[in-house]
Amino acid sequence: MNEESLNILMLGGAKRVSLATKIAIMGFRMGLSVNLFSWELDRVVPIAQIAEIVEGAKWSDPDVLEKLHEVVTTKKIHIIIPFVDGAIGVTARYRAKYGNVWAPVGTIESVEGMFDKVVAARLFEQAGLPIPATYTPGDYKLPLIAKPRCGSASAGIIVVNDDDEMTRLIPYADDYLLQEYVENREEITVDCYVTMKGRQIAVVPRLRETVVGGEVSRTITIENNSIVELSRRVLTALDLRGAVTLQFLIDKDNDRTLLMEVNPRFGGGVVCSIHAGANMPEYMLTDCTGGDPAPCTDWRPGVEISRYMQEVVFYNGEVQG
Repeated sequence: MNEESLNILMLGGAKRVSLATKIAIMGFRMGLSVNLFSWELDRVVPIAQIAEIVEGAKWSDPDVLEKLHEVVTTKKIHIIIPFVDGAIGVTARYRAKYGNVWAPVGTIESVEGMFDKVVAARLFEQAGLPIPATYTPGDYKLPLIAKPRCGSASAGIIVVNDDDEMTRLIPYADDYLLQEYVENREEITVDCYVTMKGRQIAVVPRLRETVVGGEVSRTITIENNSIVELSRRVLTALDLRGAVTLQFLIDKDNDRTLLMEVNPRFGGGVVCSIHAGANMPEYMLTDCTGGDPAPCTDWRPGVEISRYMQEVVFYNGEVQG
């Protein structure tokens, strides 16, 4: 890596303009000239304001690693950052095969199990982590929640309230994770960073106040020592590395904290934790360049963000203004 330049390829950066800007600014403060690229299926995406768009293949493309290697080689990429679930396994597999980039993700084994919800629930149980009761089509209690095994952003989730609804679901039950439905709940996201050497640098919980289309639009950092400790257990038990987003729910009727899912990447609302003092871009870039980031102990609870839509104008596929 050139000491003064850093080429970063975001996989599915699309709407992550704020986080990408913070990464570039932090690189500048560290004396690095950061050049941003983003692998997209469509050129008309907001990240085009600040990054060069690379029109890439779908994550399921059988030749995606070779196509990614061509981009890494021609653009002289140093870092790959996955921003969507499908890109995480691709990133880990690419790094394992070619070894010519750095990426803030764990091993293939530690990340790919997270994207089949049935497999993930089994891994969580084996690790002794608290999760909602998990059912089979022959052994369940109503109401229950059915989550598509490989879904994301809350798409396709079904709440099953009665036997007639369950009867209609049973022929398709193998495609879902079936779990108890906790109605009176709070949902907590925890933004984490673990160095490639396994040091837990940041663990910052925040309340998901408003969610639109499966993505948080309003969130606030909170002080909750029990969730911080449980998050550290999760990170250790699953041997996670890099950027990690944990999702918990608090069962308010039964005073339980339950792990829902693990996303081994930066979450959409991580900018809230950054504003609260957990400088994720700094931890990542320090980790990447061989440094040893100091643990974050002074982030602030009570920092709230409200996200909004903003237009990006294109003409013939090129950003205007």
